[in-house]
Amino acid sequence: MQLYYCKYPDGRQNFGDALNPWMWQQLLPDIINDEDDGVTFVGIGTLIHEALPRRTSKAKKRVIFGTGAGFPGSEYKSMPQIDDSYTIYSLRGPLSAKALQVSETLAITDGAILVRRLFDYHQPKKYRFSYMPHYNFAGEGWAQVCQNLGFGYIDPSSPVEESLALISQTEILLTEAMHGAILADAFGVPWIPIKTDPSILDFKWQDWCLSVGVEYQPVSMSRYHQPRGTSGGWSKTDLSSKDLILKPVRQVRDWLRQKQVMSEFLKIVQTVKPTLSKDDRTEQLTRQTEDKLEQFKQDVKEGKFQVYSKL
Repeated sequence: MQLYYCKYPDGRQNFGDALNPWMWQQLLPDIINDEDDGVTFVGIGTLIHEALPRRTSKAKKRVIFGTGAGFPGSEYKSMPQIDDSYTIYSLRGPLSAKALQVSETLAITDGAILVRRLFDYHQPKKYRFSYMPHYNFAGEGWAQVCQNLGFGYIDPSSPVEESLALISQTEILLTEAMHGAILADAFGVPWIPIKTDPSILDFKWQDWCLSVGVEYQPVSMSRYHQPRGTSGGWSKTDLSSKDLILKPVRQVRDWLRQKQVMSEFLKIVQTVKPTLSKDDRTEQLTRQTEDKLEQFKQDVKEGKFQVYSKL
């Protein structure tokens, strides 16, 4: 069956979305493939909204596993009708279950918790603090801020295992990327949620936090506009002649912005208590998700998702 997740153009990737092929191809090597057999496996991400039926229009059956419901934009004002084409094994949290009007027993946690079974996260610590920005706002400017402070910097567009290693090697993770927090929590790394832009969806954070038994209390920070001539996020990589003329002025402005962000970071790490769910709850949720995975594999074996007759 085909794996459905959020894909970016031009080979770019976002950590939370990129976890999908990395994880599911290891957990379900004989099931997940590119074969169009009429079945779509909907994986990790905020993927359940009114656009899902259209984006999986060829699917006769849809498998939902550890997925979140949400409202990514104004076009997604309602949830899809959960009919017989959907088989839900688990959801990100209770808010997803409520939005879909299904049993709250399906609200286990984000499917990414299964990474605990695939990656050795017991690694020596290299950083007291690390920062992982939201994919849309990442860039070299953040990397420079972290370097100046002695923080680790986790680029959400880096290869999956590189990001997992850096999270594991961190004592406390500051993150605007929700899957940074999800993996930190799964690995037993305390985390502090950061919010630099109102576009960050509280709904999906609250949904997941409820599943692991913690409260979502984001710390607001200034939006850090990336310096021109750098890469990542919304930064402008191509400099015009006017940009070059104004470069000294912009360098001063960028330096002042950098100093402000550094000051905010220092205040946060000195005053904000990190969040971490209880170890026994994490293990319980992992086992529940594993049980659901075994149930899914058994259902596949018994032909529950066979759409087309075999000749």
